[in-house]
Amino acid sequence: MKKITPETLMQMDPSIFPPEMIGRLTFKIAPPTKAPLPAGQHLLGLAEERDTILIVPEGLETDKPVPLFVMFHGASGHAEKVMPFFTEYAHQHKFLLLLPQSTYYTWDLTIGGHGPDLDRLGKALDNVSSHFVIDPEHFALAGFSDGASYALSTGLTNGELVSHIIVLSGGFMNVYLKTGKPRIFITHSPEDEQLNIKTSALKHYTDLKKEGYDIYFELFSGRHIIHPPMVEKAMAFFLEKKAAT
Repeated sequence: MKKITPETLMQMDPSIFPPEMIGRLTFKIAPPTKAPLPAGQHLLGLAEERDTILIVPEGLETDKPVPLFVMFHGASGHAEKVMPFFTEYAHQHKFLLLLPQSTYYTWDLTIGGHGPDLDRLGKALDNVSSHFVIDPEHFALAGFSDGASYALSTGLTNGELVSHIIVLSGGFMNVYLKTGKPRIFITHSPEDEQLNIKTSALKHYTDLKKEGYDIYFELFSGRHIIHPPMVEKAMAFFLEKKAAT
């Protein structure tokens, strides 16, 4: 029997596979069925360890659609490691901050394919949507390092659902089927000691630009860590209102 490689899969019709196998979320934005959660930090109860965290800011206006920012940590990381970079923005600009955590040392897609992390993400989104009306024009998947690769791959696969993708020093892009046209923010350093900019960020930017994506690329100088000035630029990108047409 001929071995099926990732390259072979890329050449096959994605519609023949179960949606979750190619990274498709079954989640859909729908009217809430429960009361809004109070301000504060909430564990969603999706796992005994490494549970998904939701931060609800003080003063969030729950009678209208609210922005949702999903942030994926890097390899060997956890939610608390990336949380400090984004919490203040969530409180200041009144958006929900969702912080999933990988089941294993990094995200399932990095290890061998879509699996428990995609399932948990879908359940987390269902949970949030049961309490809040999500603003479809401000619904971002973001991440750092392996988390950025996960955000880019999952965001492009579910681009009819996601409005923004934010890639902070990401590595790979693993997409079997692209949908929609989310806006994309990529930032990377030529001095990155872990992920070469030429084979990651620059290649992704060039390829996606050719495909007609609205994409913004920001260079910075520094090591492979989250840099606050780049977070500030990413936040401005996410919160920017669409120009009137």
